[in-house]
Amino acid sequence: MDAPQGNAIEVTGLGVRFRRNRRGRRSIKAMFASARRRMPQGEFWALRDVSFTVRPGESIGVVGRNGQGKSTLLKLVAGVLLPDEGRVRVNGGVAPLIELTGGFVGDLTVRENVRLTAGLHGMTREGVAERYDEIIAFAELEDFQETPYKHLSNGMKVRLAFAVVSQLEEPILLVDEVLAVGDKAFRAKCYRRIDELLADGRTLFFVSHNERDLQRFCTRGLYIREHRLVMDAPIDDVIAQYNADNAA
Repeated sequence: MDAPQGNAIEVTGLGVRFRRNRRGRRSIKAMFASARRRMPQGEFWALRDVSFTVRPGESIGVVGRNGQGKSTLLKLVAGVLLPDEGRVRVNGGVAPLIELTGGFVGDLTVRENVRLTAGLHGMTREGVAERYDEIIAFAELEDFQETPYKHLSNGMKVRLAFAVVSQLEEPILLVDEVLAVGDKAFRAKCYRRIDELLADGRTLFFVSHNERDLQRFCTRGLYIREHRLVMDAPIDDVIAQYNADNAA
């Protein structure tokens, strides 16, 4: 696989904000009143003033407490969310191993969902046909190919989703806690598959709380604290700082 030219990911002055309470709409009066403020009432910055670059083939681990914006950052890089300020530039396609079971259709069979989901991610019909047996074997669903997706167990759904997305030939992998799900044997299979993809020169952008996983796959870390990037350093140094900040 040819590496993309230039940086794989460029993030400059990135910021995104959300409403704390999404129930109902703001009134016209409230909208006019909030226009005088820097931030409309009830909104907060999930990320603010975040800048970094990722070179092709780098393995980056994103560290931080829950609710600080790690998964939001991953979704911004994936293009699922749009920033309110700043810019995200991604040089090459992404294989998003995030919210794995999203996008599958309950009434369609396993076979139909493989074709649909892989196609939506850009895999050609010929590519799906070529990889179909490998996808099913990885997911261990040989006996469930004609079963409606909604009748699968949660573990089966996760195995199927990982099997499909990990077959994409995109140069950038976005991974969000996916290795925290499934049984021990499945996690070991996921580890081996990610090792194969990294050996092929893929770029990894990995959000996790698991120090062993971060140290296994990543060489560099980004530490998100209070919705801002506070440290960009070797992964061991980032983990040590994160643990020191959160020591009881």
